[in-house]
Amino acid sequence: MDYQTDNDKLYRYLFNNRAVRGEWVRLNQTFADTLNTHHYPKPVQNLLGEMMVATNLLTATLKFNGNITVQIQGDGPLKLALVNGSDSQQIRALARLQGDIAEGMSLTEMVGKGVLVITIAPTEGERYQGVIALDKPTVTECLEDYFIRSEQLQTQLLIRTGEYNGKAVAAGMLLQIMPDGSGSPQDFEHLATLAATVKDEELFSLSAEELLYRLYHEETVEIFAPQAVSFHCGCSAERSGSALLLLDEAEIDEILAEHQGSIDMQCECCGTHYFFNKQAIEKLKRDAQ
Repeated sequence: MDYQTDNDKLYRYLFNNRAVRGEWVRLNQTFADTLNTHHYPKPVQNLLGEMMVATNLLTATLKFNGNITVQIQGDGPLKLALVNGSDSQQIRALARLQGDIAEGMSLTEMVGKGVLVITIAPTEGERYQGVIALDKPTVTECLEDYFIRSEQLQTQLLIRTGEYNGKAVAAGMLLQIMPDGSGSPQDFEHLATLAATVKDEELFSLSAEELLYRLYHEETVEIFAPQAVSFHCGCSAERSGSALLLLDEAEIDEILAEHQGSIDMQCECCGTHYFFNKQAIEKLKRDAQ
């Protein structure tokens, strides 16, 4: 049976009589689209996949319209890793390197001294930012610890990255006791123990329904309609033009002279090129007045 229809979808589910909620997401095309114009080293690619899955799962736990940004900043060879997602599960990611990253490098070796920052920006309401110490071996463990300490909620995060059928894939599950206080810690521990038995291949290949049945065949699980996940950058000629106008006129003229009269603004996230000649820049200035 072909389970590709469950790629790039996020499922929410509830355990009847257990007061525990769960989520499952698998990124295939979304992950490929993110990596499309970049040639990140494997450890960076896997880290971005882990962060993308985490962002999807975190966004799904929040009842708001807006955006969430998960970013790592450090002084190691990986200067920045950033993922931005929305309540509609549109997501983008990028990394900036300032040194060589070898195969098998750990999170600490890549980042050096750094922090994990979560920024929640609702369309309406106040912006929230949480700073998390990178004192665990993986981003997943750091986030899990953050939930337990800041939200006071028992939470399990299981995230795996790798390849399936020759394509990059990232998938994960979130298990969380209901925030209304009705859940039993023993129920949560029982379900978390079962979830921890999941194999990479099961996460990468099975449908949500079959995966949950394999893990929880003695439980009654209510699965809700899935939400599609997709790569979305949001760049535009207008945004690139606005960034260009932040330069002073002499600097713009100098760049034009160096590049045969045309400035190439390439989006760092998706790789799209936006070209501006002297006439286009003059129009930008007029429109900005």
